[in-house]
Amino acid sequence: MRVTVCELPDDTGGLEAAWDALVRHTAESRAELVLLPEFAGVEAIWESSRFDAGRWAHALAQSDAWLARLGELGAAYVVGSRPVGLDQRRWNQGYCWSAEGGVTALRSKAFLPAEAGGWESAWFDAGERSFPLSHAGPVAFGLNICTELWALESYTAYAELGADLVLAPRATARGTTAKWLAVGIVAAVRAGAFSVSSNRADPSGRYGGTGWIIGPDGDLLARTTADVPFATVDLELARSALARRSYPRNVLAGEGVRACGEFPARFTTDSGAGA
Repeated sequence: MRVTVCELPDDTGGLEAAWDALVRHTAESRAELVLLPEFAGVEAIWESSRFDAGRWAHALAQSDAWLARLGELGAAYVVGSRPVGLDQRRWNQGYCWSAEGGVTALRSKAFLPAEAGGWESAWFDAGERSFPLSHAGPVAFGLNICTELWALESYTAYAELGADLVLAPRATARGTTAKWLAVGIVAAVRAGAFSVSSNRADPSGRYGGTGWIIGPDGDLLARTTADVPFATVDLELARSALARRSYPRNVLAGEGVRACGEFPARFTTDSGAGA
């Protein structure tokens, strides 16, 4: 599976040129699955501590406009997160777009920061704390939206369920890049899966770019930069299956799940919205 990660401008005004460049990259690299950053093409509404109905409506419109353009990437699958309003509730919801079926809702973000620059709990309702496997053709993947990369229990479940990829759309600062890369490596090694992440980018460092693809044994296969904002790697999915049967996954299998108490019991193999 040829997988593309990217860093895209936080400034939606600068997104058009970056998008055109990404479209050229995915065509040249024959990308099959593209992972976009958290809320790609949508303003970072969580930077405000107060919910605003007008800005929320604008964010929904921005999201709809960009979702309608995902086919331009020429990939069979595109994964990201978007704002969704449903039954008077608001979600930061993952999605998987396919050329055949359009947009399918995935789980909604469950762990929501409430701090300067990240007032997510003011804007979103929390999704269920479950991390099911979803599918993109032959690929089984888990979705951990930004902060949820720190939900370490999810990797125990992914190893048990047979995830090939851990996908993580992000909106993280440049000054925190080292620790995010570190947890990306943990995700790969513990789950026995490829860790794949894309991030928003801003010259100020408020969002620090650095998309990555990390192998199941923690090897860095690709990392984006401001000069090279896109990267595509042809992933051998058999590596994930082999990794899950090797150390440390083989030692922790079964016992690791029981040691986590009730939390893993809420993990399922069903796809669906967090609502």
